Amino acid sequence: MDKILHMSASTRSKLITYGMVVVAFVLMQWLSSAHAISSSTTGLLVPICVYVSLAISLNLVVGISGELSLGHAGFMSVGAFTGIFAAQLLTDIIPTPMLRLVASMLVGGAFAALAGFLVGIPVMRLHGDYLAIVTLAFGEIIKNLLNNLYAGFDANGLHFSMTSAQALAMEGGKIVINGPQGAVGIPKLSTFFAGFLLIMFTLFVVLNLVDSRSGRAIMAVRDNRIAAESVGIDTTKYRLMAFVVSAALAGMAGALYAQNFSSIVPKKFDFNTSILILVFVVLGGMGNIRGGIISATLLTVLPEKLRFIGDYRMLGYAIVLIVVMVFSNNPQVRLFIDSLREKLLKRGGTNVPADASEGGDAS
Repeated sequence: MDKILHMSASTRSKLITYGMVVVAFVLMQWLSSAHAISSSTTGLLVPICVYVSLAISLNLVVGISGELSLGHAGFMSVGAFTGIFAAQLLTDIIPTPMLRLVASMLVGGAFAALAGFLVGIPVMRLHGDYLAIVTLAFGEIIKNLLNNLYAGFDANGLHFSMTSAQALAMEGGKIVINGPQGAVGIPKLSTFFAGFLLIMFTLFVVLNLVDSRSGRAIMAVRDNRIAAESVGIDTTKYRLMAFVVSAALAGMAGALYAQNFSSIVPKKFDFNTSILILVFVVLGGMGNIRGGIISATLLTVLPEKLRFIGDYRMLGYAIVLIVVMVFSNNPQVRLFIDSLREKLLKRGGTNVPADASEGGDAS
């Protein structure tokens, strides 16, 4: 008990975040096995895990790094389609579904990281609105490329074309990606447990990066780029680091998401998806990891729970968003939350200054 009371604030914050995710996973597993939740809610478990991971990874760029990226769905789509292709190729090599899913997620994350690196080299020299516009354009370019991509494999190896399925010139084999029709006949490998592992891995990467020397450099660049440069911090390097790590995690989430369905099309990963992920981050608080987890969960479940009002479902969704945003930015509400947090921390034996919460971006 003494070790817990005397551990650093950052370590305690990490343990609380991990514990929150573990408790939620155990609770949902128990409710699902006891058939205490509906089949529609059970079907949302994997998408919730995906969106939570996406919110955490985008928070690394938007909240921790202080950049505005509108192309997160583009990295998600790269991971989704490369992950599907890898899973199909590995069917005979890795017969165990769970291991094949993990391998495909790693492949998807690697290709998304490569895409993030190639895009980030020119993009990370831009700032503000210019960066947002370029990342938005990247997401649309990826979507259109996938709309024109045909890929498959046969005994002779891999085949790719940007014109038609006939141009693949395959002898038997299987077409995995079929242009605008996307990928069809996907084995549904995704599970809630795999989603839980993805969230834990994403949290581990992001929280440890933020708490490292590189993370402090990233936040220094966010707070004052000129001051950071004056003490020798390579601003482009650290901004690119956050961008690539975020892209890799988005790619892994995309691979998990795609393999939760029997078919997936490129238009699923459009501008609206990037905006949806950004809403999760903004609503939960930019830089607030736990807030992003909660907002991603609630906003994924909310549209389904509002289906009983029919055509007014999205109107109700918008009203809830507006109300939450107004209250979360109300100074009196924030003052009440800060005072409540101080009381809880004092009961735990820790004295925290009144403004301590303002510096805790990664909690």
